[in-house]
Amino acid sequence: MTENPYRMLAPSTFNTDPGGPNPQRRDARAINLVRRLGGRSIVLVGIMGSGKTSVGRRLAARLGLDFVDADAAIETAARMTIAEIFKRHGEVFFRDREHHVIARLLAEGQKVLATGGGAFMREDTRASIAERALSIWLKADLDVLMRRVRKRSNRPLLHTEDPETTMKRLIADRYPVYAMADCTVVSSDGPHDGVVEHILTTLERELPHLQPGEGMIVPPAQNGPAMTTASKIPAAMPAAPAVTRVPVELGARRYDILIGSHLIEEAGSHIAHLFPGAACTIVTDRNVAERHLPSLEAGLEMAGIRHTRCVVEPGESSKSYAVFATVCDAIIAARMERRDLVVALGGGVIGDLAGFAAASVRRGMPFVQIPTTLLSQVDSSVGGKTGINSLHGKNLVGAFHQPSLVLADTGALATLPEREFRAGYAEVAKYGLINDPAFFAWLEQNWRGVFGAGPELTRAIATSCAAKAAVVIRDETEQGDRALLNLGHTFGHALEALTGFDGTRLVHGEAVAIGIACAFRFSAGLGLCTHEESDRAVAHLTTVGLPTRIRSIPGWTADADTMLHAMYQDKKVERGSLTFILARGIGRSFIARNIPAGDVRAFLIDELKD
Repeated sequence: MTENPYRMLAPSTFNTDPGGPNPQRRDARAINLVRRLGGRSIVLVGIMGSGKTSVGRRLAARLGLDFVDADAAIETAARMTIAEIFKRHGEVFFRDREHHVIARLLAEGQKVLATGGGAFMREDTRASIAERALSIWLKADLDVLMRRVRKRSNRPLLHTEDPETTMKRLIADRYPVYAMADCTVVSSDGPHDGVVEHILTTLERELPHLQPGEGMIVPPAQNGPAMTTASKIPAAMPAAPAVTRVPVELGARRYDILIGSHLIEEAGSHIAHLFPGAACTIVTDRNVAERHLPSLEAGLEMAGIRHTRCVVEPGESSKSYAVFATVCDAIIAARMERRDLVVALGGGVIGDLAGFAAASVRRGMPFVQIPTTLLSQVDSSVGGKTGINSLHGKNLVGAFHQPSLVLADTGALATLPEREFRAGYAEVAKYGLINDPAFFAWLEQNWRGVFGAGPELTRAIATSCAAKAAVVIRDETEQGDRALLNLGHTFGHALEALTGFDGTRLVHGEAVAIGIACAFRFSAGLGLCTHEESDRAVAHLTTVGLPTRIRSIPGWTADADTMLHAMYQDKKVERGSLTFILARGIGRSFIARNIPAGDVRAFLIDELKD
């Protein structure tokens, strides 16, 4: 019989905070937060090198709780290191004992517990954690992880000839499972105390307001360690419709993105809370008005909000000077004052048009985005880009004007034509392809749930919004890396312009899908990424039914020179030089400036052969 290296030890054996839990050391803030946790522990999960022990010890000290490192507890009980346990008994044995140790530690009372990298991969361990604790995933990029783990030799899974390749494999395998944690905190290099403070502040602000099943996504702070939190923290409050909150932290102009069902009919109460006594003009299009305007107006009536409507024709043609003037005049004719607001009810066209009108009338009015398409919920409603089209190209006239609130009603997506929903998915996939390979891998496995309007849909929208919010916080007016959000758009906008913005031939999301495919094939042709990575990106877009070839556009006749000319009207052109968002692989996009026109032309000639 194999000797069991684990023995039952008293809980105090595992306390690595020399002072121990001491309620008298807590300030009022910590006492209140611990009370609201309702006796639940906090469990930190994540891959080796993610900082669970350092962050956990500091978090426990701030809350006045015991801190326990599960690996340290196991080593103490076994009188062997983790590496020795692996060598003598094997990983399967270790994981089984690890599960029992974690379950026992959680049963012993409230604490902060740091788990080993593989602990959360077991379903029964996740169930034990969910029963008694709030789980937080500490997520870090590959380069950060490798810098940390190289400093220590006690990583048995990295005792390979190529530790970095091993780490990449572990990330690909584990990150989709870690994403099932209650909260996700993405921490780059920086003081661990900053991460702890951000966790405390976020929980302090959100915990009292969360309903059972609610969640929040907090994008990385502009200063300090990057951090994203997606929480599903239960609270002892009456049941309510599930809502996910994504804050966009822009100082005095901060706003929330709320994601959930029934938000159109509840918009009146949200608006009345933010703008007591204000009136509003609703800008929408004829199709959306038929489906959703009655519910919105009924909610505004119940909240006692005076409101008027301005209904325009659906489609990209409404993003014009003439329609823009009509909307502005309607707002003014309705006697809307500077502190009244504009409500954009519709897809990306309406959001851009209404937002630009709000930025312009009376030199700026507040506005609320109520996006009704998947594309607008995950992209155009967030970040403050507003504008209209010119005869010379798309979105060439506009302003940066942040909304005061975004209400993404997932129920509204049920009325979308299948083509529009699929087109919106291109923008969702884009976020994984820019800088989140784990999210892209998750989409590859879960896209059917997204299309089926399961819980995966809300997670996909929230993750996309948090990703965009993080970039907007860092670079609000696109002076730097916000341009990464235009992956596929240099090609895509040219395609739209050359089809005359005719939505029967090509809608925006389809143009983006073709543009992303072109960007990856162009990158592979330049030797920036492997053809395997390019093929993988394109294959997923094809799998979900999106177009990936220029020739798939009905009635396409433009040649390479015509396309190249259209690209020179792109907003990213600087001093006559073309700028593209290219890729070194899945989740490794970058801004490529001064791309030779000859290279682009040669690529387009090849593309148009297919």
